[in-house]
Parts: sequence; C-alpha cells; structure tokens
Amino acid sequence: QVQLVESGGGLVQPGGSLRLSCVASGSIFSRNVMSWHRQAPGKERELVAAITADGGTNYADSVKGRFSISRDNAKNTIYLQMNSLKPEDAAVHYCRLTGVRVYWGQGTQVTVSS
Repeated sequence: QVQLVESGGGLVQPGGSLRLSCVASGSIFSRNVMSWHRQAPGKERELVAAITADGGTNYADSVKGRFSISRDNAKNTIYLQMNSLKPEDAAVHYCRLTGVRVYWGQGTQVTVSS
C-alpha cells in the first residue's frame, strides 16, 4: 500500500513563495509519474505540474514560469516550489502517484491573501 503525505502549505501574501513536499511510502516511487493537483472551493481538481520517472516535467499554463516541480528519488519525495503566488493559486494542493494504480495524498491548504 502506497501512502502519500504532503506538507508545506500555509498562508502567504500575494507575491510570496511556498515550497510543498510530498513523501511517498513504498518502493514504487522512483518508477512512476508524480504530480501536483489543486482544488479550490466550488471548482474541479486540476493538474498543476507533473514529473516523470526520468525527470521530464509539464505545467499548467497558469503556473508556467512561477512554479517548479522536482523529485528526489533517494528520499521518495517530490517538491513544488511556488513563487510569485497569486490569490487564484489558493486551493488544497494534492500529491498524486500514477502507476498501475493511482494514489492521492490527503492534501495541504495553500492560502494567498494580504
């Protein structure tokens, strides 16, 4: 059973930065696509960024140039560096592992407000 645990969310002012982390249990981490998704109240969950096993990345247009996804396979961890945060970035952010099965973390809240 794979478990994903996110951390790093919080309250930040517009223009500020946060770094989210997601630690995965189990031995399948390094072979699979990892991604960050977010869901704001009343909206559908959307992809923010994804990273393949060999480090290839892709981003939602709304975060390109501001967010950066990375992974450390030795630590079974992925990161999401979020810079120049905007109020519209506020949401619960979820980590996801896509393999034979899909696993989700419990989410971490990001609030962007002055």
